[in-house]
Amino acid sequence: MELNIRDYLKGAEDGSFFLLAGPCVIEGEHMALDIAEKMVDITSRLGIPYVFKGSYRKANRSRIDSFTGIGDEKALKILDKVRHTFGIPVVTDIHLPSEAEQAAEYVDILQIPAFLCRQTDLLVAAAKTGKFINIKKGQFLAPESMKYAVAKVREAGNDNVAVTERGTTFGYQDLIVDMRGFPEMRQACNCPVIIDATHSLQQPNQSAGVTGGKPELISTIAMASIAAGADGVFMETHRNPAEAKSDGANMLPLGEMERVLTKLAVIRCAYNETLNI
Repeated sequence: MELNIRDYLKGAEDGSFFLLAGPCVIEGEHMALDIAEKMVDITSRLGIPYVFKGSYRKANRSRIDSFTGIGDEKALKILDKVRHTFGIPVVTDIHLPSEAEQAAEYVDILQIPAFLCRQTDLLVAAAKTGKFINIKKGQFLAPESMKYAVAKVREAGNDNVAVTERGTTFGYQDLIVDMRGFPEMRQACNCPVIIDATHSLQQPNQSAGVTGGKPELISTIAMASIAAGADGVFMETHRNPAEAKSDGANMLPLGEMERVLTKLAVIRCAYNETLNI
């Protein structure tokens, strides 16, 4: 399956935002297909262009004994099965330049984690696959500084790029989202701007070695970001976040997705109307 991702993300007839959503990490085939099926149903009814998200491996864990995945090839094949079963694009993270080509065989969008957004070799390797690249803004960067990460992708010959806000470090164990960042990044980078409504609410570096979070505020952050002009929303979801093997403290229960997305669709509609006033 080959999709023009740029056209797909602009494909909503009513000018809706697009959505990247799914589990933090692929835990198994049934789990991935179950979440994808539910999300396809919801987004189809709401007219939201949808991208399934799932990490095939988690490299950035707080503790060495944390779950990292079920095996790279096995997880990548599950992502490939999701994209072909439902006819939707999929996105996954890569952490090393050597991972870019392998992951690109199975997915449509390569995602660069926030703490690696300045890694030139990683950005160039991802760009050279020809896939759409989503770069998460480093927790340590000003929004306008993301233009340099985007420039690396473009100078490597790939103009298919987006940037994602995922919060800025605020003290040692908290993050904050500055809504000024959305227009600032759009102007500086000239590409779609996404809100990561999951990881923006992380509470990292907890004493137990397990990242905390405030999932009850996912809807708040997402709504505010859409009102501020975000083009897309990134959210992680799970049938039962308490049983998730990674980032359970930050994920939105799958059963709450439709309610949240319905509110976001209403806000986006109002935002679009204000542009015509």
